Amino acid sequence: MDKSFERCLAFIVGKDFGALSAYRIGVLHPERVSAIITLGTPFIQPGPSVVQNHLLPEGFYISRWQEPGRAEADFGRFDVKTVIRNIYILFSRSEIPIAAADQEIMDLIDPATHLPPWFSEEDLSVYASLYEKSGFSFALHVPYRKLKVDRSLIDPKVSAPSLLIVGEKDYSLKMPGVNNYIRTGAMKHLVPDLDVKFIEEGTHFMHEQYPDQVNQLIIAFLGKHGA
Repeated sequence: MDKSFERCLAFIVGKDFGALSAYRIGVLHPERVSAIITLGTPFIQPGPSVVQNHLLPEGFYISRWQEPGRAEADFGRFDVKTVIRNIYILFSRSEIPIAAADQEIMDLIDPATHLPPWFSEEDLSVYASLYEKSGFSFALHVPYRKLKVDRSLIDPKVSAPSLLIVGEKDYSLKMPGVNNYIRTGAMKHLVPDLDVKFIEEGTHFMHEQYPDQVNQLIIAFLGKHGA
């Protein structure tokens, strides 16, 4: 192996469930990480308790999508473009997606609902073309159906400087304990060198909704830490 590669330090950026992987790298390989930037998701100890499904109703979207075959049957009622459209509309709201007993997750969207103004029909077509090739199986399996796998770490401290960017209107802030965990500074027990920035009108897709603002926060953080 090239010795220069062994000395290489990385700046890692992760969004949503990708943030869990970014933090995990920071825990397991601190000597390789210069800094970590995550969007929307704080550092949570991986394992069966990563998402508190039992604290939310049965119709909680993650619980539904963890059931083998259920999301596939739900999505299969629609073309791929409609599924992507529904997901963007649903996840752009400030409420946790929860279906009633007689509903599936896709039923939460009125077909007449417009896309968010920052997500164009052209964007939708591009995203849909990718999923038309790949399907949704892998996206459902990882991460949703792998969340309960026990990957607990001993003393999971992230020593690298870290930036967490959160949309104030991201529905995930309403998941049990998440808002307090971020705002009270409890996360700093695991990520001591942490900076948290909030985007006032930001949703779960704040990086697409406010790309310039998110990019400026990232660039400023990278500049501060030598990138």
